[in-house]
Formats: sequence, C-alpha cells, structure tokens
Amino acid sequence: MEDKVLNGLIIAFQAAPSSELAKLIWDEYLSRKNYAELGQYIDLARPLFDDTDLQNLARIVCEYDSKETHSLLDALDTEQIQKVIEHLILSGQKALAKNFYLNRLEIEAAVRKQSLQEAFELEDNRVKLKVIEKSDADSVVLLFQEQQVKTTFNDIVGLDEVKKQVNKKIILPFQKPSLFKRFKKKVGGGVLLYGPPGCGKTLLARATSGECKASFFNIEAADILDMYIGESEQKLRAVFEKARSEKPAVIFFDELEALAGKREHGKNATHNNIVSQFLSELDGFSQANDGILVLASTNVPWSIDAAFLRPGRFDRMFFVPPPDAQAREGILKHHMAGRPSDSGINYKAIAQKASGYSGADLANLIEMAADEAIEESIEQNKDSAISQAHLSTALQDSQATTTEWLTTARNYARYANDGSRYNDVLSFIKKHGK
Repeated sequence: MEDKVLNGLIIAFQAAPSSELAKLIWDEYLSRKNYAELGQYIDLARPLFDDTDLQNLARIVCEYDSKETHSLLDALDTEQIQKVIEHLILSGQKALAKNFYLNRLEIEAAVRKQSLQEAFELEDNRVKLKVIEKSDADSVVLLFQEQQVKTTFNDIVGLDEVKKQVNKKIILPFQKPSLFKRFKKKVGGGVLLYGPPGCGKTLLARATSGECKASFFNIEAADILDMYIGESEQKLRAVFEKARSEKPAVIFFDELEALAGKREHGKNATHNNIVSQFLSELDGFSQANDGILVLASTNVPWSIDAAFLRPGRFDRMFFVPPPDAQAREGILKHHMAGRPSDSGINYKAIAQKASGYSGADLANLIEMAADEAIEESIEQNKDSAISQAHLSTALQDSQATTTEWLTTARNYARYANDGSRYNDVLSFIKKHGK
C-alpha cells in the first residue's frame, strides 16, 4: 500500500473512527513492521482479529520483547489473551507464556484455563470452600445417563423445514462419515437451537441423536453448576471426557445461557471461569472432538457470549418456530389420543384459532378441555367426553405464550442482527404477521 493511500485511511479514521478502518491501518503497519503505531488502533481493531492476527501478536511479543509490544496484549479480551498464550507455547516460548499467564491471572481470574494450568504444571491455587476431589467421567456419569428410548423425527409433529436442514447439515455427516471425510469435513461440531419456549427444541435434539444413532447425554445447568469454586469447571470437563470415550456421541445442553451467558454480564469471576472452560472444551485444544456433536438450546440467543457463536463452535443456528396450522392440528390430535372424546371434533378449526400457540400451549389446551369435561361429569353425575365446546371454552381461557418472545426477537432481528443471525425470525414474522 502506498503512503498516499495509508495517509488517506488515517485521515478517514480520524474523521470517523471505525473497526474496519482501524483493522486496515493495523494490517498495513503490521506488514511494514511499524509496531510503534499499532497501539493507537488496537482497541477498535481487536473485535475483528482472527486466529492469524493473534498468532502475529504472539510473534511480535517473541521477536520484540519490550514494554510497548507487551502493552498491546492489555487491550485483548480474555479469550484472545488465552489464544496468544497458546500460540506462545506452540512457538517454543513457554517461559514467556507462563510469565504472561501468571501476570494476567493476578489481574483477571477469568483468564484461568484448565489446559493452560496443565501446560504450565501449576497446582490449583484457587480458593476452595471445602476439600474437593477432582471430578472425572466415572464420578459424574449419573448426571447424564444415556436415554433408553430412542426418539426420531417420526415422533415430531411439524417442524418439517427445520428437520430438513438438521438432516442435511447434521445427521448426514454422522450417517456417511467417509463421504464427508473425503472432503475434509469434520463430523460433529456445535449446533444451537433457538426459539420460543415450548416449541420442541429439546425434543428435536433427542430426535437428532436418535437419527444419528449416537449416544445422547442431556445436560442441564443444574448438573454442572456448583456452589464450590472450581467444581463446575471440573464437571464440565468430565462431561466432554465421557462423551469422547463413547463416540459418536451427542451432548445436549438445555438453557445454554446459564452456562454460556455474556461475560460482561457476569456478576463474578466464577461465571467467567465456566465460560472459559466451556470454550476450551468446544475447541478441543488438548482433545479431539471429531465425532462429538454438541447441541444446545436457548430461548435468549442474544444473551449468549459472542465467543460461542464464532465458526468452529456453535456456528450453526436453527430457529425452531411456533408450529403452523397443520402442525397445530397434528399436535392437538396427538395429545388427545387415548382420552374420551367426541367423534365430531373439528381439530382444523381449533388449530386455525390457536395461531401462535406453542406445542406446550396446545398440550395445556387439551388439559384445560379435559378439566372442563371432568367438571361436567361431576356436575351431571355421568361420564362426559371432551367435546368441541370444551375445546372452545379452553381456547377462550388461554392465550399464546410465544407473543412476548416474538416481540423481543423482532427487535433484535431488526436492530441487532449481527451476521444476519436472525434472518429466519424476520422471515417467520413477515410470513405470519406477528
């Protein structure tokens, strides 16, 4: 790049600073080895750094060991600092990496990472509230026993488009590993299911596991979170160790935000440590995650730490919407099965009036109608079956629980749609007029 062009970029940056301009100037100064100028652009350029940029930073620190180059690292976030330290280790600068790690650890406890602790052969010097024996896969196996009854897509009513996408992008790599290996495509990875509560995210995860014919481990936040410092990270690590020993395997994390919420919203260092450990396990820095599919669900994808959503982690997101009219009709019939009911019930008409209802809402609708029939049986002292009138009364007394979620999601999709992440939400709202 000519000096004239570089000067033009600098003038444009001074007039209207932006991350994109800062990154362009950063790259140019880096190519010229003019490291003295990098400091003034790193704050804005940092969000655009990829692994190569962090590797370059590690190289600069190694080659030009000075106060100025060291200060560049102060602007990095926790995950980026960890990556730079890992690159320092790989470049043979273990002593320098350890020094950086220990110094940063004194300032920010969240930088602690189990793989780095082991690499530097450090004892666990965190504060403990009780004596804790190290958790391993065998000691936590009861937390996530494999499901005995396999669920498949045949057990799911509706969600045809989502099932089609999941089959193409997740299930086929498990069923045809040799084909994907030929194209150097890894089997596994991370997939995030998001949408309103009660719309079938957990059921879809179980069915995905059943279609993959893989071991399925259902992990809830309560299985991992522990009141004692350090225990949560050990449990999380043990979960992945157990899954790696039973490949192919699917690990499903329900309510992901409890374990992977944004670190800037964390109230203490413990949360940040859990996030860091989770990221480390997803990356498989010291372990191979090929053959491990990590599924997760959340009702609030905008609360997930951005580090989880980059390529290589939860890079595939599927919107699980409220059921359409045809699916609602099928769900109503499914939940009515085995109950005494009139033969003339117009399920289609009920489904049309239940627009916006989730699967859980529809199940509750049937329960309310059953309550009406039971009450009528008691009052009239005779057996009554669930009728169209009972369903209509239940419909009047209930409402869709997805409306509030869709309103919030619409705002995020319109004004904070980073990387077109919520385009599926916008398409759904536009189609259904919610």
